[in-house]
Amino acid sequence: MNNQKKNAIIVSLHDNTSEIVQLSNSLGYKVLSEFIQHRKIPDVNFYVGSGKVEEIKEFINNNNEDINLIIVDGELKPSQWFALEKSLNVDVYDRIRLILAIFEERAERKEARLQVKLAQLQYERPYVRELIHRARAGEHPGFMAGGEYQVDDYYETIKKQMKKIKEDLNKIRGDRELHRQTRYKSGFYLVSLAGYTNAGKSSLLNILSGEKVKVEGRLFSTLSTTTRRIKSKQANIPILLTDTVGFIEDLPAWIIDAFHSTLEEIELADVVVLVVDGSEEKEVVEKKLQVSLNELYDLGVNASIIIALNKIDLKNNKDIDNLKQYLNQRGLLKDRACIPISIKEGINIDLLLESIYESLPQLTEISMKLPINKEAQSFVSELYNKTRVTNIKYSNYIIIDIECNAKIRDKIVSKCMSLQGSIL
Repeated sequence: MNNQKKNAIIVSLHDNTSEIVQLSNSLGYKVLSEFIQHRKIPDVNFYVGSGKVEEIKEFINNNNEDINLIIVDGELKPSQWFALEKSLNVDVYDRIRLILAIFEERAERKEARLQVKLAQLQYERPYVRELIHRARAGEHPGFMAGGEYQVDDYYETIKKQMKKIKEDLNKIRGDRELHRQTRYKSGFYLVSLAGYTNAGKSSLLNILSGEKVKVEGRLFSTLSTTTRRIKSKQANIPILLTDTVGFIEDLPAWIIDAFHSTLEEIELADVVVLVVDGSEEKEVVEKKLQVSLNELYDLGVNASIIIALNKIDLKNNKDIDNLKQYLNQRGLLKDRACIPISIKEGINIDLLLESIYESLPQLTEISMKLPINKEAQSFVSELYNKTRVTNIKYSNYIIIDIECNAKIRDKIVSKCMSLQGSIL
């Protein structure tokens, strides 16, 4: 993308424009002005009233700097989009198209690019139908400010492209399922990081795994899943941690569906850690936590959910306690573990890990008695790698107590017996 700053105007039906401004900046646009018109129902023709459109047009004509984009903080109907572009003679993005443009810029891996393209095509379909209608009515619009198109042919191309992309994504999904089954059979638990975009999920992945996954302080910097193993001195239960695409308010169901192959990592997780920026105003935290929980419900998540309130280094203890009490009163915490953490300062990371361990399903305990020989020592090393060793004692024998995934219990017992050991 061209790094030169471009200029935009925000159009909104409400005063709370902080998120749409942040989204605009994230795509490289400088917001020169905001035009607010308080109304519950968008104008059927222009989204805002014709008088507000004239006010915007006057600002564009009299402004010393070029206006490159009009950004509407809402979802436009195709007819509204067409009317605005025609009247203002400037490219117009609604909130969904702006997010899709950010997705396109952020997508690096093949799967992410395919998912973004599928979402874009799904978005374009009703707009293409509008252009077909107008072309047949005698108008000759360009497509999405991109010049003249044979829109009839393009509509058919969209359908063919969508079919092909879905086939490619299904293949990737199948490959991921094979990997997931292999991990399960090896005794790995799956923990997913979820939450509102830019809450700190990728940074948490790094601190829990000891890795250095790229972290950027911008919206939707993660569009593909990244999986790493949790590293901890306290316990060595094999846990794979997956970072996923961030949530955001009012995303249409068809965008969620386009990213299904990525989001199913959350759906199938054994535990979900829901990361929330706890440094924001309590009403903002409440809103973003509610959006995230709604998304998890819509995905069909049945796993334990741990809420990690991040960035507590920016608040005092009293404010943190008040925030937790406020969220609990709003019914958002219920019986869920809520751990205040600071990824930046490393505060309460051990508490979060302990909460993850305690939330894992089907942990089973095994006590074994092993002979002291080379093969048994090798087995003990394997146990440290694949289970949580809670106690070990050497005398004439090795007595070892472990906790492990129930899926590998029989395999461990069988190995113990083959070494002339016994289960206590």
